[in-house]
Amino acid sequence: MLKCLALSVVLLVCAAAQEPRRDAEYPPPAILKLAKHFHDICAPKTGVTDEAIKEFSDGQIHEDEALKCYMNCLFHEFEVVDDNGDVHMEKLFNSIPGEKLRNILISASKDCIHPEGDTLCHKAWWFHQCWKKADPVHYFLV
Repeated sequence: MLKCLALSVVLLVCAAAQEPRRDAEYPPPAILKLAKHFHDICAPKTGVTDEAIKEFSDGQIHEDEALKCYMNCLFHEFEVVDDNGDVHMEKLFNSIPGEKLRNILISASKDCIHPEGDTLCHKAWWFHQCWKKADPVHYFLV
């Protein structure tokens, strides 16, 4: 009985540790403010809803073509992707302000190198779902 209780506590702690961090300091308010500009460009272009963005960011990974194309639009607006949908990781890392946030992205990207997908939108989604799976606590999408 004691073993079952201990295992339950460990599983609950692990599950809680995977919840996305959302507080006054994270995601960083300065990044959210900066990203709003790009959101305001890409959301109307792709038809993505704020609900779909929030669900992917704070909830579950889900299939949504407009969301996938929104992610692709963001990469293009940030100028970190080529015409084949390959993200230039060094350029992406260098575009992230702050060493702490940059290191979080670098760590989450270790196994997120070669995108899969038939379209640019699908390749962009592949990166985002890979990052979210690698670090669900720190991943966010705006």
